[in-house]
Amino acid sequence: MYDFCIIGGGIVGMAVAMALQEKVPGATIVVLEKEPDLASHQTSHNSGVIHAGIYYAPGSLKAKLCREGAEATKRFCMKNQIPFETCGKLLVATNEDEMQGMEALEHRAGENGIGYTRLTTAQLRTDEPNIAGLGALLVHSTGIVDYAVVCRAMARTVEERGGEIRSGAAARAIHEHEKGVRVECATGVVEARRLVACAGLQSDRVALMAGLKIDHRIVPFRGEYYRLPQSMAKVTQRLIYPIPDPDLPFLGIHLTRTIDGGMTVGPNAVLGFAREGYEKGSVAPADVSSMATFPGFWKMARKNWRSGLSEFANSLSRRTYLRECRKYCPSLTIDHLQNPQAGIRAQAVMADGSLVHDFLFKQTDRMLHVCNAPSPAATSAMPIGHMIVDRLFDGSITQTAASTSLKEA
Repeated sequence: MYDFCIIGGGIVGMAVAMALQEKVPGATIVVLEKEPDLASHQTSHNSGVIHAGIYYAPGSLKAKLCREGAEATKRFCMKNQIPFETCGKLLVATNEDEMQGMEALEHRAGENGIGYTRLTTAQLRTDEPNIAGLGALLVHSTGIVDYAVVCRAMARTVEERGGEIRSGAAARAIHEHEKGVRVECATGVVEARRLVACAGLQSDRVALMAGLKIDHRIVPFRGEYYRLPQSMAKVTQRLIYPIPDPDLPFLGIHLTRTIDGGMTVGPNAVLGFAREGYEKGSVAPADVSSMATFPGFWKMARKNWRSGLSEFANSLSRRTYLRECRKYCPSLTIDHLQNPQAGIRAQAVMADGSLVHDFLFKQTDRMLHVCNAPSPAATSAMPIGHMIVDRLFDGSITQTAASTSLKEA
């Protein structure tokens, strides 16, 4: 019998494994990943940004985790010779309403202790000649990295410390008993004294498989983006973000440098019809049925139909998508939007239709299920791993809310 079993070989699952090895040296740990490779879903299909935490309420858990996570990620990269770059991010205001939003973010940055510089129109034009705006906030500590590379390095660390990682080991049944947890998976049966599930896009199904009663479901949101041609890879030297709408859970279309020397534009946030279908038009009947039979989905849809229609318009028409991009980068043309790709966010939705923006845990005597790890979970993964382990041992796992109004994508 193992001491601990972790379901999920993404970056949060690996962070939990590392934290357990630090907390309980010599503990026997097995990580079960259903895919042939680690980091196959959200970890490898995100923007690759090391976020600074400017959006979060001062003193909130998410602000603390993001700052600690950014520092931990950079230290881990340096120790393991993983390429990363602290290139900075510009939050650009293109109208008076956004200027007011920028001032609110400036105040929040100061309270969170995040280094920034406010740029006037003229200074913005000098700093980024291809970017148009009335003003901007330059967040100095934002960086870029490939989180799949980070996750694989974390896995090597886990194995070097004696942990076991099984790929192709999808859980098929989970049974809790007085001495531990029995997991029937594709590679055989695993017995462990405690189980931690970090299943991301499948977290609700894993919880239900374990016999838990939950009042939420995972609804997939596709973040569709385009890769710019190499001739436009240096259109900016920094990441370019719009000022976010505080009424929406996503940050809007932005320009993102990638650690491989490329440049992407996006993402939008459109309802997905397949949790793991990255090709445009992907439909998984089981995933559609999961949404259609959950009353909370329809309540959410009624609350957010206007923004949903806008996002669908961006998805269906490159010209509509381009219009959003040109607000701050007028040199972009329709021909620059190439090689469409997508990531999928696991958005937890409650029975009342509300979107879960914070951590959501479910616990029994022997199991801890991470039902929602809010963005930016990749940036914050290492301190999130320690937080989960601490809560596992002190028995204080509850549905936890961190006061915040915006999230990073």
